Amino acid sequence: MSFKNLKDQRRSELIIPYIPLDPKAEEQDMAGTLGTALPMAAMFTRHKMIGWTAVVFAIQNWLNETPGSLAAGKQPAFFSVGMAVMSLAITYMSLFFPPGGVPTGGSATGPAAPAEPIVAA
Repeated sequence: MSFKNLKDQRRSELIIPYIPLDPKAEEQDMAGTLGTALPMAAMFTRHKMIGWTAVVFAIQNWLNETPGSLAAGKQPAFFSVGMAVMSLAITYMSLFFPPGGVPTGGSATGPAAPAEPIVAA
């Protein structure tokens, strides 16, 4: 059977032409991703430098926010600022509320006390 003799079965009126999207619509928001991920990393690790970095990224995102990004349905940037400030509060919480459970007489993982000698009677 020869394929050269077959008629093209596609209907030309059903063809939809490809229209590429503009690059602005699919723009990756790396700063927004870092602004969301860094406060969580600071809270989990209680690392103060990550917390301060999260605050700086959140403020930069807030200053870089446009009305178009708000109209597109993105999360407002002041939420990221609030999350970053909350992560700082959690990292510095041990200064105001010291962790409990540590005995005052020394370390809980120190060497055991010496046993008393056995005296034969």
